[in-house]
Order: sequence, then C-alpha cells, then structure tokens
Amino acid sequence: MTLAVVHSRAQIGMEAPPVTVEVHLANGLPNLSIVGLPEAAVKESKDRVRAALQNVRFEFPARRITINLAPADLPKEGGRFDLPIAIGILAASGQIPQRDLDRYEFIGELALTGKLRPVLGALTAALEARQSNRVLILPAANALEAALAVGGDVRGAKHLLEVTAHFNGGSLLARQEAKIPQPDASGVPDLRDVKGQHQARRALEIAAAGGHSLLMIGPPGAGKTMLAARLPGILPQLDDDEALEAAAIQSLHKRFSLKHWKQRPFRAPHHTASAVALVGGGSNPHPGEISLAHHGVLFLDELPEFNRHVLEVLREPLESGTVTVSRAARQAEFPARFQLVAAMNPCPCGYYGDASGRCRCTPDKVNQYRARISGPLLDRIDIHIEVPAVPREVLLDRATRTSESSGEVRTRVEQTRERQRHRNGCHNAALTNQQIESACRLDESGRQLLEQAMDRLGFSARAYHRILKVARTIADLAAEEFIRPAHVAEAVQYRCLDRERIYS
Repeated sequence: MTLAVVHSRAQIGMEAPPVTVEVHLANGLPNLSIVGLPEAAVKESKDRVRAALQNVRFEFPARRITINLAPADLPKEGGRFDLPIAIGILAASGQIPQRDLDRYEFIGELALTGKLRPVLGALTAALEARQSNRVLILPAANALEAALAVGGDVRGAKHLLEVTAHFNGGSLLARQEAKIPQPDASGVPDLRDVKGQHQARRALEIAAAGGHSLLMIGPPGAGKTMLAARLPGILPQLDDDEALEAAAIQSLHKRFSLKHWKQRPFRAPHHTASAVALVGGGSNPHPGEISLAHHGVLFLDELPEFNRHVLEVLREPLESGTVTVSRAARQAEFPARFQLVAAMNPCPCGYYGDASGRCRCTPDKVNQYRARISGPLLDRIDIHIEVPAVPREVLLDRATRTSESSGEVRTRVEQTRERQRHRNGCHNAALTNQQIESACRLDESGRQLLEQAMDRLGFSARAYHRILKVARTIADLAAEEFIRPAHVAEAVQYRCLDRERIYS
C-alpha cells in the first residue's frame, strides 16, 4: 500500500486533541511535503525523520511523499510528530505492517540517531488516549509520567528500532506499570523554625484551614517570606484527583518531576514578571504561574513592586478559579485555583512605625506606595495582618524553638477542612453567596458587632462576605457549630489595611 494512517495527539492548552497523520507515497520526483498547518518545528520533522531512518538502516522512499496532519485547521507545533511521521512512512512503504496501527497512538521527538527524546504534555496525551481506548507509544523518559493515567495502556521506547521491532514481530514493548510514588515531605520547610510571630502563625493556620488568601505587612527581616514558604507544609495533602490535575499542568512545564507527586505547588515569581508570565499566553497558550500554582500557593513577595497592570490580572482568577487565554486564532482555558499569599513593607524604606525612628517617609510617600495596590485587589484578599520585627530577646532565646511543628498544625487544619467538606463540600474560601447564607449564620450580638464594624470602617460588600468566611473558619478551628462574636471580632482584626491602622 502507498497510504498509511497513524494516530497522534497535539497539545492545545490543557487539551490533547487527536491528530491523524496520513502518509501517501506517489510516483514523481523525490520530495517530502507536510501539510495541515504545521509550525516551524513540525516542518523541520522531515529532515530529522529522513536522517533517523537512514541512520538505522531503513530505506527512505525515493518518491513523492505527502504527509497530511488532520484536522487541517488545528495548529501543530513541536517535535512530538516525528515518531508518528516516521512510523507512517515505514508503514506506507511496506517496511512495517499496517494491520494493528489503528490500535495505537504515537508521540515523540526523534534524534538523528533514531533515539526518542521526551516531549511536553505526555500526561495529558495519556489521559486522552485512555479515553480513546488506544495504546500510547512514547519516549521512555515520559513513560512513568504518562503511567499516572491509571487504567491507560502506555508503552515506553528508547529508540525507533524498539518501536519497529514491536510491529515486525520482534521484541514487544512492555506495558508501563503505574508506579505511584509515595509523597515525600522531607524537603518542605517546617513551621517550627519560626521564632515568635504568634499572631502571624495564627493567621497562617486560619488561611490554611479555610483556603483563604493572605497579605502580610511588615519590615524587612520580620519573617514574611519564611512564613509563606511554610504554608504548603501545613496544608492537607492533595487527594488523587487534585494530584492528577496538578501533575497534568506541571506536565506542560519543563520542570515536571515525579518527586513532587501530591506536594502542594509553591510558586514565587519575581516582581519583574510580566502579565503573560503570570496568567499564561503565547501563540500556542502555555500555563502561567497562577496555573502552575493550581491547588497550591502563589507567593508574591514585595507586592507593591509588581507592575500594577500585572497585579490586576489576578482579580478574575481569584474569583473564578480559572483563566482563559484568548488569541486571534485560538483560545485555551487553564485551571487556576490557587491560594494567594503576598508580602509587602509598610512604606518605601520598610521601617514605617519602627521604634528606632529610622523611617523618613512622608505620609504622601506612604500613601503613594500603598496606592500601587488597587482597592479591588485588596478587597479580594481575605486576611491582612501586620508582621512586626521579632524582638532581639526572642531571637536569642533557644527555648522559643519548642513551638509547634508543621505536622501538628497540619493535623488541626485537616480536621477543620474535613468539617467544611462535610458541611459545604468545599473549603470556606470557595463558598458561594448562597452557601454563605446557610453556613455563616450569626447570632444577634455577632450581627450587631459586624454591622458596627462595617459602619465605622467602611467595609465593602465583598469584604463583608470575606469576613464571614474567615469567621466561619475560626469557628471551625474551635470546633464550634455557630459563629460567635469572638470569632467575628478576630476576623475583623485581620483586615488591617481596611482599617488603615499602619498608615495612621
């Protein structure tokens, strides 16, 4: 036969749409053309495939070869189509049989020696191939990652010759068994390392227990970054579905590693990051930092130093938990249900209100510094707390290291989250307005206290709902069925920027 049909998959956002690789051999002057909206890396496949086939002693047909990547209107990019193109040429020229090709899908980049190099997005391709009930053949370096799609049939190969031997009746490729790694928390920083900062530790525990966003305000060296880095260690472990979602996103990123299985992602982009780096983008949209932090923590240090336009792109994802990247030719949606933790200094020099009096910032400078963060964004952050400098005597007192470990705090957090799942089906930060009405009921004294706070401090309707959610979490931590005035009072004090206490 002079026509062969091979199945593969493209990568568009979080989706791996099917691609049919059709290879036709015809009489005429030797030529190879690739059609079907290939990008530059795909067009270069013809040179890699030709050299690879010749170097492993296969015959490269001296005929007119047309390769169609269907559907024609779907953009194709990367080296992932090298392997299916090579298999298609071999099948069309009769060098391997075609009878079983319809049961398989292929992705992989070819070296000139015939070796298979890994590609991005192997896990998403494996999940889609499992739905199609086909065997996925891919580079051996991607096999363990792809095998996370439990129930799918994944076969890894190191070389093109291993793939051809599988079809020519030689050595069959073994099915890759799913080797789900055990979560390893040994490298996660421990909360026990933090000295002092009892109020900040309390706020961090509340944020973890309810999934709340958190902003810490304090001078340099107070421990804001140290506290933020320890938040993943007190969050509950990811369940299987969450871990698979997070792994699928990381699979699109070059730093995916099985060692991080079931670990909460912790992303800390530099303040020079662009809006595209944060939300994702590109001609073929790729996930940004907020999606790479899905089910984990996004830490923004030196928050006012970020470009204001960059910070504004966080507003919609904080509410919806997804981000849609639209381009003229295509659109991609990425999950972005992350927990925002941010840190900032109280003024440009960082020492506003310090007892030493070293701050020389004028009120106008302080207000300008604060104005770099918009009111709508601050409104979406549940908890604002001050993190004062740690007293010297606390730093020098070794006894202060006997504070609770991350494991002890995580136990309380897990118990609290279980109460929330039993009551609402989600953590408190994700409550809808309807759920707030039923889950966050106040008694008369609590309602009066919150009304007084709203009148005197000018809370918005969004801030009102977020205070209720935080108060509900505080009550859950105390294993209380109802929200009491003390819980409301504590939640109100975690809105220090609304009260403008540090700027007065």
